[in-house]
Amino acid sequence: MIRLKFRSVLYFLFLMCIPALLFAQKKSIMFTDITGKAGINFKYTIGDYSYKNILESSGSGITVFDFNNDGFMDIYLMNGKYLEGISDPDGKVFENSHNELYKNNGNGTFTNVTKKAGLAGKNWSMAASAIDIDNDGFQDLYVLNFGQNVFYHNNGNDTFSDITVSLGLGGPNKLNGFTKWSIGASFWDYNTDGKLDVMVGNFMAFDPAYFSPATPNLMPSPAEYNGQASILYEQQPDGKFMDVTKKNKLFYPDSRNMGLTIFDVDDDGDLDIFQANDHQLNFLFKNDKGEYKEVAVGSGVAANNDGIGTGSMHGTIGDIDGDGLVDIFVSDLNYGALYRNIGDGVFVDITAESGIMSAMKGKGGWGASLFDYDNDGDLDLVAANGTAEELILQYPLLMENDGKGKFKNAGKDHGAYFSTKRSGRGLAVGDFNNDGFLDIIISHVDKQGTTALLKNEGGNGNHWLGLTLKGMNGPASAIGAKVTVTAGGKKQVFVNQWATSYLSNNDQRIHIGLGSQKQIDQLEINWSDGKKEVYKNIASNRYLTILQGKGIIKN
Repeated sequence: MIRLKFRSVLYFLFLMCIPALLFAQKKSIMFTDITGKAGINFKYTIGDYSYKNILESSGSGITVFDFNNDGFMDIYLMNGKYLEGISDPDGKVFENSHNELYKNNGNGTFTNVTKKAGLAGKNWSMAASAIDIDNDGFQDLYVLNFGQNVFYHNNGNDTFSDITVSLGLGGPNKLNGFTKWSIGASFWDYNTDGKLDVMVGNFMAFDPAYFSPATPNLMPSPAEYNGQASILYEQQPDGKFMDVTKKNKLFYPDSRNMGLTIFDVDDDGDLDIFQANDHQLNFLFKNDKGEYKEVAVGSGVAANNDGIGTGSMHGTIGDIDGDGLVDIFVSDLNYGALYRNIGDGVFVDITAESGIMSAMKGKGGWGASLFDYDNDGDLDLVAANGTAEELILQYPLLMENDGKGKFKNAGKDHGAYFSTKRSGRGLAVGDFNNDGFLDIIISHVDKQGTTALLKNEGGNGNHWLGLTLKGMNGPASAIGAKVTVTAGGKKQVFVNQWATSYLSNNDQRIHIGLGSQKQIDQLEINWSDGKKEVYKNIASNRYLTILQGKGIIKN
């Protein structure tokens, strides 16, 4: 009798556990490589069949943006090409290689519309910034190249026109004696006059004839080359852009810039500049009432935790531990650097204790993003990896956050891609099917050269909100805005900044994971022009647009 009762109790407990077991199974998020199925047949080229110089090893980026305003994110993929005097002669078969624009059809497939759009380009392209420069409601495209940069105006009919000369944004032909090598651009209103300005990041003075006498069979280290000054352009009343770099004390001719991240580092109401540098100390230009001062060493973001200026790629930002302060992760060729914001613009390096150091060591980090892949309300990390000086493949990483800033490598449990060695470079995240779960796209310089579009299968029942911010007079007051979300007693902080990955631009919509919360109790926006707005009781699981001064204008 006692045994029968005991069995009954065990059976009852088993039944009680079934819902929990089912819920645990439901929570598993998988990423599926749908590149071929989606119709993306892009192949990256390094200009020839060898892998022997730093231009070839650097790769190119990815830009996610909605060029035709249909509500679905499209994809622009930058490419290398054969270059006389740099590429091997047998690389001439790649002289017509070009960038490609893929239109999202809204049904899980994409169509290559490069030719119609006029966005193929003629240069070795590194990155592209999507921005509505003239406030006509359509995203234009600024393409950053090894050589002259090109600004394409979106005509609103699925075509683009080159207006570079009229804007003055082509850049110099040479810097520091060699071809100008741009790696990206960030737009914001640096002088708060209501017009967009732009800073173009430039890398280094690449001499293709140079080799290291000690190691002639390996490509030289970036430290063996001179740098190139990055350039701040101020938009004038007539729409043209003027170089104001020296005027703003931002002229550093020997810097080797690999990425610019614009956000309010110290919460003083103005936007600062974090510059990731290659094989030299990073820069942090703090804005104090319109005056910039380089303070990276004192702020704790100049070097890694060994005090070394490594091969930094780009600063990706987000609040990794829920304390309301925006932290910085910098991918690099060693093991990365995670800088925890402790307030007043001061950071401490927590790379080792966070778990990131052990996971990334020796992999060679390039593109990366802090993003909430499972919508549980904390930021996880994805990183594209590959050795730089030699074509050695590495595993990509998906690092899961425990909500307190501690990360574990979880990728192999969430998709076959994370169990496959590749040589990744550009990386962007975006919700390509508008299901509320962020997908990933990664470019590669390995012999496959194929892009990987990883669909987030979602399905764990967690809630979310997607948010587009539009300034009262265009993007100027929206870029860099800080958004504070409260849901179920939990606060999250976001920055409206999408240029936060190596050579790449993410989905411009702010993505907010809410876990089990079905609504946002309060959403506070601190616009970058100093104005503040508060919204309450916002339902989840949808995309919406907020226009400064008007409120919610689109669901």
